[in-house]
Amino acid sequence: MARPRQDRAVRTRAAILHAAAEVFDELGFSGASVSKIIARADATQGAMYFHFKSKEDLARAVMNEQGEGIVMPEGEPGLQHLIDITLHLATELQSNVLLRAGVRLAVEQGEFGVQDDTAYQEWAARFHEQLVAARDRGELLPEVNERELAWVLVSCYTGTQLFSQVSTNRADLPERVALLWRYLLPGVATPETRARLVTGPGAAGTARR
Repeated sequence: MARPRQDRAVRTRAAILHAAAEVFDELGFSGASVSKIIARADATQGAMYFHFKSKEDLARAVMNEQGEGIVMPEGEPGLQHLIDITLHLATELQSNVLLRAGVRLAVEQGEFGVQDDTAYQEWAARFHEQLVAARDRGELLPEVNERELAWVLVSCYTGTQLFSQVSTNRADLPERVALLWRYLLPGVATPETRARLVTGPGAAGTARR
């Protein structure tokens, strides 16, 4: 009997987390309430507090698990693959409520007494991995520091998606990310690499050979 109970507990936690993401995405941390989240999840108060101690605990979980379940595009590691990942994330932000809510809460985290850059650091680590591969492939200019560039890219991407959210509810985010790369690449990629990269929305895996 233990396994069915464990499976049910996993499903219940996931339902509460998804409901919390929806409510946080719609209302922000301040506008959300435990009662609204429980109602959205169609769960009991006991189930809620079995998995999460408070609204703050729920917010931390949504923020830190924002990237869970995202299936990244396939491709050979390197600069084109990094571009493809950022464009894919732009479309995910248009439809993936857990990612959207996690990003929003990362900005609002001061409202629930948190100063945690874990989510940003995790994205920087993913980007850094692709940049190390790009270095090995000879795609980066000699003066580029891969770790610094990963930090800059996460910072620029964060600002780009926030601006897009305010302006168009992220409807134009893929185009804005493509524009970000248009101005960033001349300072980081070799001319030969830039000539074969594709940065437009929907261009994943279509680099010119």
